[in-house]
Amino acid sequence: MDNEIRTYTVLIYTENQIGLLSQIANVFTRRSLSIWTLTAGPTAIEGVHTITITSDATRRKIDEAVKQIEKRVDVISATYYVSEEIVYRELALCKVPSPALLESGAIEKLLSDHHARILEMNPEFTVLQKTGTLRETTAFYESVKPFGVLQFVRSGRVAVSRDAEPEIKCCK
Repeated sequence: MDNEIRTYTVLIYTENQIGLLSQIANVFTRRSLSIWTLTAGPTAIEGVHTITITSDATRRKIDEAVKQIEKRVDVISATYYVSEEIVYRELALCKVPSPALLESGAIEKLLSDHHARILEMNPEFTVLQKTGTLRETTAFYESVKPFGVLQFVRSGRVAVSRDAEPEIKCCK
């Protein structure tokens, strides 16, 4: 089981220090671990930020990396999870030509089938938004490809654990 490669989500709570993200990425590099997605941003606690990283690894390798990250003074906590232990989402934005989308008559079905929404629509292009898992955003992309995708971007994973107790106390 320890040699099985799985997708892990690493949640890191930190002080917002210059260069910390680079140092955390270096921990993955030194252990030959690829970072598939990376997101960072503030939490509900003033001065505390979260970094969410996904990586395919063995349990032993991810455990070593997280222990190394936790040793940093400006890291409050670092934990790793498999997908079943977290609630997570990604955001996908897709820009397609408006004429192709409107002429097809499939816009309502597309939005309904994928629980997507229109962010902007003008005569030249339409920007669509889909929030979901990697599988859901990939399926959405496959559905809009016939319309001629002008741009497609997907965010990194954002996640919270399913643990009853939070990694850090967030609210007073």
